[in-house]
Amino acid sequence: MSARSILHAMNIPDFTTFKAAARGRGFNEVAEREWAANTETATHTHPFSVDALVVRGEMWLTAHGTTRHLVAGDAFQLDHSVEHAERYGPQGATYWVALRKAPAGA
Repeated sequence: MSARSILHAMNIPDFTTFKAAARGRGFNEVAEREWAANTETATHTHPFSVDALVVRGEMWLTAHGTTRHLVAGDAFQLDHSVEHAERYGPQGATYWVALRKAPAGA
């Protein structure tokens, strides 16, 4: 684990705290997502916005023409309908994600 991963991991709340905070910000659903090692997703969109926190492993998120390398303790957000792709590291990754459904007609 890199020094960056260790420092970030020390600031990770527990899932209950993450969930309560997300619900307080108006997110409809909160879940844990686990991804297998070296998984890659094709570019895609979702009909919901996300606010997520990586809690294990590493991933690369490509959106808006930029790729971000994320490790435990890093957060990311995506608005609904944003095209993005994901790639997961050799140990896979886990993140907690809060979902907010897009408004009707959006």
